[in-house]
Amino acid sequence: MIPANPHIDDSLLHVLKDRRSIRRYSSAPVDKAIVLRLLDAAIWAPSAHNRQPWRFVVIQADEVKAQLAESMSEKLRGDLLADSVPADIADADAARSRNRIISAPLAILLCLSMLDMDRYADAHRNQKEYIMAVQSVAMAGQNLLLAAHTLGLGACWMCAPLFCPEVVHTVLHLPEDWQPQGLLTIGYPAETRVKTRNPIESSVIWR
Repeated sequence: MIPANPHIDDSLLHVLKDRRSIRRYSSAPVDKAIVLRLLDAAIWAPSAHNRQPWRFVVIQADEVKAQLAESMSEKLRGDLLADSVPADIADADAARSRNRIISAPLAILLCLSMLDMDRYADAHRNQKEYIMAVQSVAMAGQNLLLAAHTLGLGACWMCAPLFCPEVVHTVLHLPEDWQPQGLLTIGYPAETRVKTRNPIESSVIWR
């Protein structure tokens, strides 16, 4: 075992363990200077071939958030009803999703673009290239989440855009190659959350 080094700064490890997914925010706006710091942190994530396939849509206007929230929640409600989920449960889930977006002072949509990624003659390698792009965008999102926590903000990653990319494209008028991956709601926390993790031994194999 490597002995502890008293000169090593473990503040990042503290941030990693202290961050939580926050879904309730105060009404205080997030300044543009702070948003730019979040985005700057995001783009320093590692990426496949250093192609940086991430794209970001900053959503602050209340009317845009409302339109996006309404359209996405309506799609969710329709999908749940098609799965034979009772109407009252479908309505409640859709309302919860809608309110999470509307109540956040800031939302950032993470997208990926394959324009600069490698292309191959076979589907197998093209699929792997796509996965590499997805992983790159996810790492940018993690950077953004950690930066938000460091700056005193709360944030939560919503995967909902994966289930309704056409809706997101239409509402936000995205470029054709921008593929929605996740929606981060961001604001100053109006709640605190405590979570645990499974023991390391439950998910590690040593060889």
